[in-house]
This record gives sequence, C-alpha cells and structure tokens, in this order.
Amino acid sequence: MSTLVIAPLLVALVTAILTLLTRPSDILQRTVSLLGGVAYLVAVAALFDAVVLPLGGESTTLVYQVSNWAAPFGITLVADALSVFMLALTGFVSLLTLGYSVASVGAFGQRLSYHTLFHFMVVGVTGSFLTGDIFNLFVWFEVMLMSSYILVLFYSGREHTRAALNYVVLNLIGSAVMLIAIGGLYSTTGTLNMADIARRLAEPAAYDIALLPTLGLSAVLFSVFALKAGLAPFQFWVPAAYRAAPSPVTAMLAGVVKKVGVYAIVRLYFTIFAAASIDIGFLGITGDSFLGFFGPVMFAMAAVSIVLGGIGAVGRDDVDGILAYSSISQVGFIVLPLAVAATAPSEAVRALGVTAALVYAFNHGIAKSLLFLASGTLKDAVGSDRLSDLGGLADRAPVLAAGFLLGALTLIGVPPLSGFFGKYLVFQAAAEAFAAGAAGAGLALAVALAGAILTIAYYTRAWNAVFWGRPSDLVDAALPERWTVGSGDVAMTDGGDNGLKRLELTAQVTVVVALAVAAIGFGIGFEALFGAADAAARAALDTNGYVDAVIHGPGVGLESGGGGH
Repeated sequence: MSTLVIAPLLVALVTAILTLLTRPSDILQRTVSLLGGVAYLVAVAALFDAVVLPLGGESTTLVYQVSNWAAPFGITLVADALSVFMLALTGFVSLLTLGYSVASVGAFGQRLSYHTLFHFMVVGVTGSFLTGDIFNLFVWFEVMLMSSYILVLFYSGREHTRAALNYVVLNLIGSAVMLIAIGGLYSTTGTLNMADIARRLAEPAAYDIALLPTLGLSAVLFSVFALKAGLAPFQFWVPAAYRAAPSPVTAMLAGVVKKVGVYAIVRLYFTIFAAASIDIGFLGITGDSFLGFFGPVMFAMAAVSIVLGGIGAVGRDDVDGILAYSSISQVGFIVLPLAVAATAPSEAVRALGVTAALVYAFNHGIAKSLLFLASGTLKDAVGSDRLSDLGGLADRAPVLAAGFLLGALTLIGVPPLSGFFGKYLVFQAAAEAFAAGAAGAGLALAVALAGAILTIAYYTRAWNAVFWGRPSDLVDAALPERWTVGSGDVAMTDGGDNGLKRLELTAQVTVVVALAVAAIGFGIGFEALFGAADAAARAALDTNGYVDAVIHGPGVGLESGGGGH
C-alpha cells in the first residue's frame, strides 16, 4: 500500500517527459498533457481514499522509503492527511488550469515548452508536499521554482523580463538562505529527516542539542517560507510576477504554488518544531515552546499582509493588479488563524485554528484561480484589463460576469459559497481564543474584520468598473452583441479566425464556470471539506503519530523484507 505514495509524483514526472517527447505534434502533446492531468487527479484521489476516507475516522499515514533505506538514513516520502489534503487542491486546480491553457496559450508556446514546464512545476509541488526530510524539501522547492521562473518570463516582453528578474533574484536569495538554514539545522540536530528532528527536539539532552541556536535557524527558515508564500514584508515580488505570467500560470502560482510555503509552515512549525520545549524571552516575545515564539511573528506578518494587500488592491486601476494585491491580503487571512493556533491556550482552539487556515487555503486556491482565469478571459475577449477601458460586461458577457462574481463573493465570504465557511472559521478561531483569554486574540479579530471590509471594498470596485454600467467603446468594439458560451459574436483583438476565437473563449469560460460550480459545491457540501481539513489539522498536530509512522512504521522497505540497513 505504501507504494501508492509515489503515484502522483511518478504520474507528474512521466507526463512532463512525455509532453517533451511529443512536441512535434500539437494535438498529441496537448492530449498527453490533459490525460496526464486526469491521471494525476486519479492518483491523488486514490491516495486520498487510502489515507483520509472514511471522513470522521482515524486517518492513516503511508510511508515510502526510497530504495528500501529505512528512516532516518534514506529518503522518505510521507502521505498523511495534511499532505494529501494539499495534493487534492493541486490535482483539482491543475487539471482545470491545463484545460484553460490548451485554449489560451498560443500554439507556438505550447509546442515549445509550456506543458513540460507546467508539469515539472507540478512535480516540484507534489514532492514538496510528500517529502519527509528538510533537504529534499529544498530540492523540490527548486524543481518547482525553476519551472516557474521560465513560465513567469514566458511572453518575454520588457515588463515580463523585469518581473521575472525580480522573481528569480529574490527566490535565488531565498533558496541560498534556505540551504544555509538547513545546513545549520543539520549541524545542531544531527539529522535531516523531519520525524527524526522532532524526536530529537523532544529529548534534546539525550542528543546533545542546543535549542536556542536551533530556534534561531528555524526563524531563518521561516523567513524563506514567508517569501515563498508572499507574506509581508516579503510580498514585493507578487504583483509584478502575477501580472507578467500567462493567466493559467498566475492561477497556479496564486492557487497552488503559494500554498507550498503555507504547507511548509504548518508541517515544520506545528508538527516538527512544536516538539521542542524552551523558555523564551526576546524583544517582548515570551513562551515555553517554539510556537510561543513564532505565534506573534506570524500574527505581525499576517496583519500587515491583510492591511497592506487590501489597501494596495483598493488603489489599483487594473484587474490583475487588484487580484495580485488581493492575494497578499488573502494569504494573511490564511496565516492569521495559524498565529492564533500557535498561541492557543487549549488543544481544541489550536486544532480549530489550523483547520480554519487549511479551509481558507483551499477556498482561496479555487476562488483566486477562478478570478485570474476570468481576468485572462476578459483580456483575451476585450484586449485590456484596465478599469478605465471596461464596463458593461455583465450585459455583454453574462456567463463570464457570473463566474467572476461568484469568485469574488467566495473570497468576500457570502453564504452558501465555500468561502463563507472559511472566513467564519477564521473569526471563530480568534473569538474562541479571545474567550479563553489568549493574548492578542482581540487584535486578531479586529484585523480580520478590517480585512473583510477591505475585501468587500476592492471587489465591489472591480465589479462596478468592469461589469456594471454602460459598455465602454472598447467593449462595444470587441463584443458588439450579447455573448454567451458557445454563441454570439466576438470581435478579434489580435487578428485571425473569428470562429476559432469563439471556440477558445468558450473553453476558457467553461473552466471559469467549472471553478465557480466547485465554489458552490464545496459550500453546499461543506461538511466533507471540513472533515478533510479537520483530519489534516489533526495530522499536523500529531507529532508523535508522525514520528511513529516514519521511524517505527513498516514503510516499503520492511514490507518487502528489505529492512535492516
């Protein structure tokens, strides 16, 4: 059964290689890419079934020891409820984004490198979610980032080159810092395996571990994850990179890739470093554990992200700019309940905080992917995403308008959309912490309320400017008549065949509608989403269970009789 752990990784890797080999045939390459996306989602579903289902019961942890080398000496891959939950988001969003890519990316770009790079990015994301040691977390981060570097630069214009250069330089610096921090952690703990680190931190005297240097190195590592997630004060690369990349790439960056940084924070600081006990008194930050130190740090970063991103979004004059700054704000909403959980006075509140963060991350992945794809469709149909050029699209493109509205309402938090429950859980976690007397919980409630008001403000402004009112001259020229999926007249903004343009736009709008339906579906069937997120949160907080599964569990090596290294 543990061999199932590597199935999503192998599927993504094989698909990436096959799309490279089938480049001479456009149709074959796109077919292979889409089939690979389907196969990836199937592999993730099988893993989800083995690990999490049935919901409400005890989840399972599957461990794969590469080449039968038992942990902590070999390379370990671990699939528990947390990693599988994140893989489910990846599989769903990546498949729909691939469908959108086939319709939106030019034939030359697809044939040249797009699908191969896309699937290698998925390989890196998958490896990051499954790896069981911190050095290979660095390796999978680099696989993911190397693909994303080129995809951000995909259109090769001046703006794209500048954005890609900033993105590459900042992430290369982050990667160097990450490698230094990992080397330092290896020096202080004597191991790279995450479970083994947790085991040793729980008994530092037995392994001669100095906890204070370990805390300092983990803080350095945290800054790297904050950079990857786009948290303030490391958010400055986000707007330019998101506007420069092709729309489906931006959807993946905001919907999935950014979540890798969030996952790393949950996995390392709530599962691994939480095993250590240390009395802390530094710059007014006090506590008796690593989480006691990182809680206030997370809160400060989350609060600044929520406010700074929200204000930035309100002031932007283009749709992609609004969505990019919104992403900064929304990742703050994901980390805010983690800050509450880190300083929670009870295990129940801590579990609720992590669950709230995971539910919000899942909803954000769907809604923000939807919105960036809707923005890309808008640019393809009209030729601009500047607010001053737009207006009246609710009348001329009602299906696209409905999809955008549902995505915006999901992030605003309107029932019965899934985003309502995510935002409700964030407020509930802060409220329960406040009722229990947790320091800073009242301020967390105030920040969340301010962020919610800003979210309403910038999405209302975007809706009124883009979809409401009288159609602008540009909209009149591009969409002279009411256009719905599969019908109507679409003027060409770039020359070419009008019928082909309608077909491509129909495919793009269909993907947007599918994501909107998912937002509705996960809201109506929220109990299932909550059950999966709750199982993921319990797995994240079960340090002993994680250690037992990796260090003392059978793994593939012992199952096949190959243990005893």
